[in-house]
Amino acid sequence: MRIRPIDLVDVLVYLVILGLFVQFFPAVISESFLLSLLTAVLLKVALEVVVALKTRVVARVRAATTLPGRAVAAALLFVVAAGSKFVILWLTDLLFGDAVYLGGFLPVTLLIITLMLARVGVRRLVERPAAT
Repeated sequence: MRIRPIDLVDVLVYLVILGLFVQFFPAVISESFLLSLLTAVLLKVALEVVVALKTRVVARVRAATTLPGRAVAAALLFVVAAGSKFVILWLTDLLFGDAVYLGGFLPVTLLIITLMLARVGVRRLVERPAAT
């Protein structure tokens, strides 16, 4: 896997957002800048996997021709969406222990929503074609 410039931009955006969460939400803890940077990298990798999974599941929902098929695919989408938060919390605990705490399910959900919105915003800003 090759690291693209946009991946580095994502990590820097994630680092800023995570820093803001650490600053303004007492439940979100990171003991050092290095741990925040490593957490931003972890979030980048985890969210890339989650986005890829969600894309595949959404394709299954659209491809399903029967109501039960759509229902199962939609339930799978819910499992991936909710389960990804628990996986991120587990990975953070596994890798960083008590040095990084993302605050539980609701704060990590808000963090991830904020990260994804920032990602979309920055990508639109960066990938905008130059005016000629």
